[in-house]
Amino acid sequence: MSGNAHELPITDARDRLADVVNEAAYTGQVTFLTRRGRRLAAIVSVEAAEAAERWEDEQLGRMADDAVAEMARTGERPVPLDEVRTELGL
Repeated sequence: MSGNAHELPITDARDRLADVVNEAAYTGQVTFLTRRGRRLAAIVSVEAAEAAERWEDEQLGRMADDAVAEMARTGERPVPLDEVRTELGL
């Protein structure tokens, strides 16, 4: 992905938004939007965004499975959300 990425100041992106979106959609170009040289956001293709979502879902699923397995091993019990909120004063 980094080989096909570039940066664009937000002020320039305003004038080129349609082109930047088309580049993402049709060529896979990743454009990082910057302000004062600092990356703030990225414009990516739908495929790239959906792949990132799938990866995140898989990681979270694995983490949940690991937590359930650990609770089974240690005999711990899950803490209800209402109880956590009460303890934190939320």
